[in-house]
Amino acid sequence: MTGCRRAPARNAMPISMPATFACVEEKSRLRPAVPARKGVICMAKDLVATVPDLSGKLAIITGANSGLGFGLARRLSAAGADVIMAIRNRAKGEAAVEEIRTAVPDAKLTIKALDLSSLASVAALGEQLMADGRPIDLLINNAGVMTPPERVTTADGFELQFGSNHLGHFALTAHLLPLLRAAQRARVVSLSSLAARRGRIHFDDLQFERSYAPMTAYGQSKLAVLMFARELDRRSRAAGWGIISNAAHPGLTKTNLQIAGPSHGRDKPALMERLYKTSWRFAPFLWQEIEEGILPALYAAATPQADGGAFYGPRGRYEVAGGGVREAKVPAAARNDADSKRLWEVSEQLTGVSYPKSR
Repeated sequence: MTGCRRAPARNAMPISMPATFACVEEKSRLRPAVPARKGVICMAKDLVATVPDLSGKLAIITGANSGLGFGLARRLSAAGADVIMAIRNRAKGEAAVEEIRTAVPDAKLTIKALDLSSLASVAALGEQLMADGRPIDLLINNAGVMTPPERVTTADGFELQFGSNHLGHFALTAHLLPLLRAAQRARVVSLSSLAARRGRIHFDDLQFERSYAPMTAYGQSKLAVLMFARELDRRSRAAGWGIISNAAHPGLTKTNLQIAGPSHGRDKPALMERLYKTSWRFAPFLWQEIEEGILPALYAAATPQADGGAFYGPRGRYEVAGGGVREAKVPAAARNDADSKRLWEVSEQLTGVSYPKSR
């Protein structure tokens, strides 16, 4: 049964409600969904992030020492998963492990070095894990950089946000693909952002060498993450890799990502950092705590009903907050198959990695 009904005449439509919506299965709590066929209104369901017993499963989480990555590591280890925390700073990783084990004493946590701004570091982690030979059940591409005020480049000369948020994870997934394929229905979850909606892929200037705008570059990187997640799932289906790839975003969640990026390379807190902290204090209804912010990614990673190629976000208005999960709106740019394939090919060229051919 679907929660669909005929749309009223356009002049009777409330301004706040789009004219058409996608059809989804009707449940007890229904919300507006995304545009679909003309003249039909359907309502989107709230989704519940359920985590089964993950004993014996291996999960890798990038950026797991803080923020969303930390929250995901705690929840997955509590469910019995062996969690590899792929991070840059070992001291911060050890502190995170200690904190998680205060709540989950038997948590199986391992720290591995990973700097996503260095393709050599990415390759080194891939070689270590390939040498171990253990199949990987879950890869969460979580770590990120947000809006450094000046243009910064990676060790390989890429704009920092595009290089770390997208290219680093693109290369890491390629290095780990044999181990993901060796597992039974492995999942790859890539963390995108609301900023992807306003992003576009600047194929003529991917590294923002002509003109750099922090949020524009961030939007491009997070759109690229979403396009990669969807294209990976398409290729997996076409070639029979047996991997489920999807994406999630946390809406507005209070993490150090918002405050670390704007103050990158500065002695004093940047204006944007101060504005974020002020908003946390005086407009808390706009923000989620980390335990709420991880729910879309947790649904994508562990809930049996999560779909490949899907995009999940918070259930509240505009997907900003809400403390739950719903299918997120996929921006038109991310649904452009030609651009997704082009981005994939360019990413292979830039990183030097090669995925198996697919149709």
